[in-house]
Amino acid sequence: MPSITPFLWFTGDAEEAAEFYVSIFKNSKITDVSRYGEAGPGPAGSVMTVDFELDGQPLMAINAPAGDPGVPAENFSQGKVALFAGCKTQAEVDDLWDKLSEGGQKLPCGWVADRYGFAWNIVPEGLRDVIGGDDEERAARAMRAMLQMSKLDIDELRRVYNA
Repeated sequence: MPSITPFLWFTGDAEEAAEFYVSIFKNSKITDVSRYGEAGPGPAGSVMTVDFELDGQPLMAINAPAGDPGVPAENFSQGKVALFAGCKTQAEVDDLWDKLSEGGQKLPCGWVADRYGFAWNIVPEGLRDVIGGDDEERAARAMRAMLQMSKLDIDELRRVYNA
């Protein structure tokens, strides 16, 4: 079977973004940086790709120069790819929320657009239990509460579910 690795698209700040992501997630590292040669399409010596891991999950980032014939007219963005961060605790949700939203945008229902334009869904463990629980009335209350939230608060969602 081929391996599948998420490939994030940038037009100049792939290495900066990878360093930012690696600084946020535990057990993360940059594993390789390749650079453009004289043949381009980016300037010789500039970063072409960055291989990195976020808590063991391999990812790649590419700097694809705008205007290059191989680069789509629109950048890949939150409309094309989103990253899911499942958190074991509310403290993890809070930490990722604060770090990833810095310089970006806080969105409804646990979503953040980071400073590089990538969308992250930051979700606490137990969310599916309350919004998809067996009791439809209680699950509906929790869903309505979630739809009013920006950062997800699992304790509040459990409180609403159990009310």
